[in-house]
Amino acid sequence: MRPYTVCHMMASLDGRIDCAMTEQIDDTNHYYEALARLDCPSTLEGKTTLAMHYAQEGEFQCLKAHEDAGQQLYKATDGTGYAIGVDTRGTLLWDDDTTELFGRPLLMILSEQASQEYLDYLKSKYISYITTGRGGIDLASAMETLRTVFGVERLAVVGGGHINGSMLDQGLIDEVSMMYGYGIDGRGGMAAAFDGRPMDRKPVRLTFKSVDEQDGIVWMRYQVDNK
Repeated sequence: MRPYTVCHMMASLDGRIDCAMTEQIDDTNHYYEALARLDCPSTLEGKTTLAMHYAQEGEFQCLKAHEDAGQQLYKATDGTGYAIGVDTRGTLLWDDDTTELFGRPLLMILSEQASQEYLDYLKSKYISYITTGRGGIDLASAMETLRTVFGVERLAVVGGGHINGSMLDQGLIDEVSMMYGYGIDGRGGMAAAFDGRPMDRKPVRLTFKSVDEQDGIVWMRYQVDNK
């Protein structure tokens, strides 16, 4: 059993999601108003987004020889919702009070190759964590733990493109909520809303749910066919 998961993104008309760009084509609060309407108390973001907007500068440096953490979990505190982050090997640095930073408790998902020293660092900051997967994060296992241990029933995935693509590819997204601002990016190499799926994959079929427009911003919702 896993949370009902919605991928909620703001993009230009060409599907690019660079935050600095989307802030220029949506100078309203429509994105966050729509996120509130999705009724997802917990959100999930990838490492790039976290490093850009929330984490401290620099990377965690081990002082001792690296020791793989293996499969673990630590629940620092109960919450009605979590700010969930993905950091495969455990390198992001954090403030002492991440609950104040995010407005909710922070919960990190890492692979089993993260160091025990880094997990001790997270614990010292009262940051909850899940480690699962040897060659990389086992997202399916992490989603199940979010539901059964942390009580996450509805989850909004809010970027970036590679975590969106990975979760979509593994059948872990139930709904896609896309908002298109009034602009085009067009720059080469910029991340798309869904990125990094293997070349041999087929398109993921969607079923239309609804469309809304306000102040030039179009909000489209689709159900994902995970059968």
